[in-house]
Amino acid sequence: MTTATFTQLHSLPELYFDPYFEQEAVKILPGSFYVTGRDMILVSVLGTSVCACIRDAYAGVGGLCHFMLPEPKSDRGWEAIAYQYGKQAIDALMTQLFKSGARKNRLEAKIFGACDALTSPSGHPMGLYNSRFVERFLNQEAIPIVSKDLMDAYPRKIYFFPCTGKVLVKKLKKLNNTTLLDREAQHYQHLSEINISDVMER
Repeated sequence: MTTATFTQLHSLPELYFDPYFEQEAVKILPGSFYVTGRDMILVSVLGTSVCACIRDAYAGVGGLCHFMLPEPKSDRGWEAIAYQYGKQAIDALMTQLFKSGARKNRLEAKIFGACDALTSPSGHPMGLYNSRFVERFLNQEAIPIVSKDLMDAYPRKIYFFPCTGKVLVKKLKKLNNTTLLDREAQHYQHLSEINISDVMER
């Protein structure tokens, strides 16, 4: 089992036992990914952010990457910078998959999230930007997208079972608290504080 983060968000994965599924589970927060070959559940709650569930069925390994692009800036280079940030996010997941025995020509992806009813703290439609990026990048990498559930009016809770490739999606039509919104706002703030040009390829 391997776990890591690809941003400066210093948070350890939250492991717990899910009583409904009677399995070990791990919660993947924004800015993190998790790769495993164990029979467990990878769980993520998505607002404007997106997740890519990528798996090599032959190698028996899969992972989930939960990320969002930085908010648009006024400078003309924002699009290229944001693309490189998103690329780094998914590349980090794939690199760990390869270290765990996966091969690129066997990978398949399922993508979720990008609620279009929520905006970033500055009012940008980040769900649209995030959904466009994740589809475009995976298509460029020739990784088949075998299932997707993007945009729509509701946040989602994702349950990914990497051993089987199954993903369960729960639409959150009513938020009982502001945890999701607060968590994404905190991560957008984190992205605004780092030197995003540091992720550009050299």
